[in-house]
Amino acid sequence: MEGYCKVPLHFFDMKQIDTLVEDIYKLFSLDPIDMDEKEVDKHIDTFGEMLKVHIKKFMYEEPRKKGELRLSIIGKPDRQLWYNVRSKEEIDLAPSTRIKFLYGYILEELLLLCASIAGHRVEDQQKEVEIEGVKGHQDSLIDGVLVDCKSASGRSFEKFKNHNLLHDDPFGYVDQVSAYAQANGLDEAAFLAIDKSTGEICLSPLHPMELTNAKQRVKNIKEMVKRDTIPDRCYSPIPDGKSGNLKLPIGCVYCDYKRDCWSDANQGKGIRAFEYAKGKRYLVQVGKEPDVQEVVSW
Repeated sequence: MEGYCKVPLHFFDMKQIDTLVEDIYKLFSLDPIDMDEKEVDKHIDTFGEMLKVHIKKFMYEEPRKKGELRLSIIGKPDRQLWYNVRSKEEIDLAPSTRIKFLYGYILEELLLLCASIAGHRVEDQQKEVEIEGVKGHQDSLIDGVLVDCKSASGRSFEKFKNHNLLHDDPFGYVDQVSAYAQANGLDEAAFLAIDKSTGEICLSPLHPMELTNAKQRVKNIKEMVKRDTIPDRCYSPIPDGKSGNLKLPIGCVYCDYKRDCWSDANQGKGIRAFEYAKGKRYLVQVGKEPDVQEVVSW
């Protein structure tokens, strides 16, 4: 699937990516822009086809096999990548996690649909790219700029909006988008993010000096995973309020390998998980027993 339908070039003559968010908002205003209904229908039909691909993938795909390095993960910490590449076990996502990832993809596809209908040039959607033999699939080019779409909420969205991702990027998004840009021979990129809770949209550009050297990063990873010595832990535990307990930071919470990585936690008993109103907390040092239910199987 190459992406949304192309419309006559004159339709894009005045469109620049700087106005992308404003133009998308105009689609939902009380005074919407004048649009060719047939062209809109074509974009919506393509959107439906893309949703079909994502839904079938999440409903029918086999458990994920580890051992393969992809451009989408090169920004993750070394220790996590070491586990990811060297482990041969399958990771079967929980149904709730699959659903969460699926609606994230749906929102990201919706952003590209809106960009197209708003008159911006959306090209090379899900194009496979490669750096140093490592492959990945980019989201798209919008008006000639490599754009990676992200759905986020709360503090995560604020990092895109306030351009703070360069200083707090536990999921390695900057390395990921840098790789996609450099694979296209581009020296600029941008994130198009949507707040899942509020519907707010922002465009967060990355300039040449802010992109990382993806080619060198891939070379370093390949050398690192060959070594039998496991890299140091990615993050240190953080206090769990005033309880005196220590919990995993966000960068560890979503890691598939936290059990192995923290097997020595709690005097060798491993991580203990507790169910709080806002979700699970993973404790690596329990001095005071929490007054909520412990999750035995997770």
